[in-house]
Amino acid sequence: MRGLRMDHPRRGIADPDLTFPEALLQLRDTIPTITNTQEIPISNPTITPYNTGLNGVNQPNNMLFTDILWWTLGGLGVMILLIRIGQLAWAKLRLVSAMNTKGRQQHFWKVKQWSWMPGLKRSLIYAPLWKKRHNREIQLSSAVNMGTLPSRLQAAVLLVYLGSNLAYMFVLDWQQANKYALCAEIRGRSGTLSVVNMIPLIIFAGRNNPLIGLLNISFDTYNLLHRWMGRMSVFEVLIHFIAWAVVQVADDGWEGVKHKILYDRFISSGTVGVVAMFVILVLSLSPVRHAFYESFLNTHIILALVAFICTWIHCVSATVHGGLPQIPWVLAIFILWGAERFARVIRLAYANRSSRGYTTATVEPMPGEACRVTMHLPRHIPVRPGQHAYLRFAGLKPWENHPFSIAWFEHTYSPSSLPTYSSSSSSEKHPPGTTPTSTTVSFIIGAHTGFTRQLYNTARASPLGALTLRAAFEGPYAGHHSFDSYGHVVLFAGATGITHQLSYIRHLINGCNDRTACTRRITLVWIVRDHEVLEWIHPYMEQILRLPNRQEILRIKIFVTRPKTAMGVNVLSTSGTVQKLPGRPNVVTLLAKEQDEQMGAMVVGVCGPGGLGDDVRGAVRGMQGLGTVVDFVEESFTW
Repeated sequence: MRGLRMDHPRRGIADPDLTFPEALLQLRDTIPTITNTQEIPISNPTITPYNTGLNGVNQPNNMLFTDILWWTLGGLGVMILLIRIGQLAWAKLRLVSAMNTKGRQQHFWKVKQWSWMPGLKRSLIYAPLWKKRHNREIQLSSAVNMGTLPSRLQAAVLLVYLGSNLAYMFVLDWQQANKYALCAEIRGRSGTLSVVNMIPLIIFAGRNNPLIGLLNISFDTYNLLHRWMGRMSVFEVLIHFIAWAVVQVADDGWEGVKHKILYDRFISSGTVGVVAMFVILVLSLSPVRHAFYESFLNTHIILALVAFICTWIHCVSATVHGGLPQIPWVLAIFILWGAERFARVIRLAYANRSSRGYTTATVEPMPGEACRVTMHLPRHIPVRPGQHAYLRFAGLKPWENHPFSIAWFEHTYSPSSLPTYSSSSSSEKHPPGTTPTSTTVSFIIGAHTGFTRQLYNTARASPLGALTLRAAFEGPYAGHHSFDSYGHVVLFAGATGITHQLSYIRHLINGCNDRTACTRRITLVWIVRDHEVLEWIHPYMEQILRLPNRQEILRIKIFVTRPKTAMGVNVLSTSGTVQKLPGRPNVVTLLAKEQDEQMGAMVVGVCGPGGLGDDVRGAVRGMQGLGTVVDFVEESFTW
């Protein structure tokens, strides 16, 4: 037996000095080291199959609920589109039939509407969520802003969408005896729904969203939907991560979870994405978002991009052959996001550069802590009433851009052999044989905090009394509300909200003169703190007051809430059509008087602080059911 060679278990060589029984004994001593379960874990068939991959995931139901969710959104969009087409057809019919008719002769359109429409407007379409508050911000203190409440119609849409998400997520096999298989099903469902919600989430976030004009829904409403869809997506991705972690901890302990997060690309990418989305959720809470909005916006974009990239890596690095089935959806997210950003770049490049040069801006400091900004665009840009644009200024945080309503615009036309001709009318056609060459656009920007305060301080410090610098104009956006078919238009403005209403006034007066609009009466109610802010729009109002037939069409009431000196009622025009009054307006009384004198269908528009918007909204709701047609349009930026 001494001649038998035996590999030594420690040295790995033949030891001729050991007998065969001695070699077996030494081999036996090594067996506990090899089979130590602390070194080599044994998989648990009840747990292990359900911590990765599609085991336990009910993929047919996931796809079914995905289709239902998308069909729900698509069906809602088609329904709104059909309503929108009906509204446009009705407004066009009213415009064609009444644009050559005097105001008192538009009685048919003053009263004609479906019998159930006033109740629908009062109880749903124009109704706040509860009582009166809608766009008036909820402030716990001067530094803590809790945002605004959705309208009743917005709340109904959110309830249906978010409720269906929750219902779809928990339609599970609750009879499943293996709780880890149930966790796998929850993980698959929540992850699928989270990615599904990212697609409308990215569409609604874009200012170039084609649905804004198509469905006549404001960007402000899409922004509200974006916020709530984002919250739901984060909630679902947190459920997705927790469902995975429960199984992983049971299978391999917290050390196994740590090892997966650090060294498994599939898990680590998913974890980083979850963390990024959770941070977005925390930073998007209203007090944080309003307190540090500019920083929030930049951080939000970066973290969202991180989350999308991690979602892509997570899907393609799965052990499932060909990756997870959500890969095409993530690809669609990148395409939509890239297309929207590309559209912004195209708009910027087109509006701000031509053979005539680049866009420049003149910034004038105004009384009442505001700036009047006049941008000289190097090419002709069509502008409609009620539009806004995003502005950038060289040397003043050029990476940031903010929306401002267009207060005034003028187009310049250059005939081949005649001096340059300028038109201040939004409805006037340029002379035959001329070519539009450039556009001048003006804004009134109130100084608040951050960017607007820096702009005001810089202009005020300029030794020349005004600041001239390179700038960029992106737009114009919105402007999908047309008042041309209304015989009676009442416009409320608070402070810088006057910018939104000015372009409508000029357009409608010109339309009345040219018989391209039904409007025969316009009432402007402007609420300001002091007399000095009237300087903001002085050059524009002078042009409006000189328009033909202005005295028969336009009435202006300016309410000064905090005059520095005592004042009574001042009549500022010889015709008595421009009045300046102390205090705040009684909105209900003003609108009741307008309704008594109503000419044709009436629209009431408001742009200003949320409290003013809620007052006007409440008054318009009270006018429903009194026998005349009264519509309501509010322009707001709730961020």
